[in-house]
Amino acid sequence: MKIGLFGINLGLCSYPAGLTRVARLAEELGYDSLWAGEHMVLPSPRVPPSPMEPTDRMLDPLCALTFAAAATSTILLSTGVLLLPQRNPVALAKEAASLDVLSEGRLQLGVGVGYLEQEFAAVGAPMADRGSRTAEYLAAMRALWTQPEPTFHGRYVSFDGVDAHPRPVRGDIPIVMGGRSVPAHRRAVADSLGWYGFMLDPDATSQNLAGLRKAAEEVKRRADLPALEVSVSPPGLKPGWFERYAELGVDRIVLAMPTNRTMPEIEDWLARRAPATADAPA
Repeated sequence: MKIGLFGINLGLCSYPAGLTRVARLAEELGYDSLWAGEHMVLPSPRVPPSPMEPTDRMLDPLCALTFAAAATSTILLSTGVLLLPQRNPVALAKEAASLDVLSEGRLQLGVGVGYLEQEFAAVGAPMADRGSRTAEYLAAMRALWTQPEPTFHGRYVSFDGVDAHPRPVRGDIPIVMGGRSVPAHRRAVADSLGWYGFMLDPDATSQNLAGLRKAAEEVKRRADLPALEVSVSPPGLKPGWFERYAELGVDRIVLAMPTNRTMPEIEDWLARRAPATADAPA
């Protein structure tokens, strides 16, 4: 099973020295990927369901991954997840392609629909149609990445007679769909490389995998895509959980780093869970 790290843009990793040290150490220790989440703004004062305090440090995920790309050479770089309906898809397509080129094809774009009303209001994006916007924005970005003469006309996005270079290294950027809803499962199965479940214990993971299997019976997967890759961030790892995730068919465990500790403590945490030194994270 692959082991990745979530939190490369949080806490101590939101400082240049911390981000550089953790990214390089993760690559040296054999972690397969670095993941960065996103919230442009947070409710202040904090109210449910906000996951963080408004004063918690969180870098923009694409900026953080670009910085990590400059410090590493092989480790996969992934957003986990970027809130797509809050973004301009044309601008995002350019930003993502630029990072993919600078990292020599190491970007994986994890996307989700978002859930904080205050965040949608702050960026001037409607929350009600965020699912349909996500699907259309992905299609528009892929047009800019892959079409010889990019053209797209949809409900929310429309362009022709334009182009954008450089293109992604692999001709496209792999998409990973986040979310636990039926529509999210369907979007993942239909046209995403993978699906990402955040803070899911084995039981919740099993329920979502059942949802993905049901979606696979109802929607057709793009013929050019491999089997759906499943990545999960657990809420910690209790004894026996790693084996349970493996039995369920999870392809990657994305461990959430304790980014608010000291650097020696983080280094020790990384070393004790490293794929290169252990069969399973402790």
